Amino acid sequence: MPNTKEALPTQKFIEIDRIENGTVILNGGGLRQILMVSGINFDLKSEEEQGLIISLFQGFLNSLNFSVQIFIHSRKVNIEGYLANLEKRESQESNELLKNQIVEYREFIRAFVSENAIMSKSYFVVVPYDPVQLSSQGEAFTSKIFGLLKKKGVESPNKRLPEANATQERVMSEHVEQLTQRSNQVISGLNQMNLRAIPLNDAELVELFYNLYNPEAIEKELPSAEATGN
Repeated sequence: MPNTKEALPTQKFIEIDRIENGTVILNGGGLRQILMVSGINFDLKSEEEQGLIISLFQGFLNSLNFSVQIFIHSRKVNIEGYLANLEKRESQESNELLKNQIVEYREFIRAFVSENAIMSKSYFVVVPYDPVQLSSQGEAFTSKIFGLLKKKGVESPNKRLPEANATQERVMSEHVEQLTQRSNQVISGLNQMNLRAIPLNDAELVELFYNLYNPEAIEKELPSAEATGN
């Protein structure tokens, strides 16, 4: 017996309404900005430096009056293009010594990757802002008020849509400004730990979420041998 229920599109399981001006707008009206953060090799730091970093991080968290989410995105590195560029440079190299070194290096990389998956890690901080939403009881009360006003000959709110839309845009702009202030505070706090943080723009946000929901479809490629100078 065929299933008569229609398959739900993937979008229905994603709580994102839209992305605009570097801000993720959720279905419930919440706003999010995502910062990409550079990393540091904590293990290579001295004990004194590690203690300082921990102290600064603790102070950073205590300075926030809102919650943040920290997450790490790991992606498998695709090195096929990198190896192809090495092979191309090998065929173009006239010096036999350098040519042999390229061959040995290429085979070493190929053998190493066959036994060890190379992962690229990116670090992000999600900064939230959730405006106070009008409850369903409040909406019902507002509808009753408009109903009473309509009986008294007051203009219907539907006839004042341009003004309402302008007000809505102004309120949204104010909320985005509040969120941006939070993001700037987070960026400043991270800078004190020598961590560089930058907000993602619309295209970068779309790419990030696509990669999160399609982990097997996208693999980060290593830069070409020509770009790295190897």
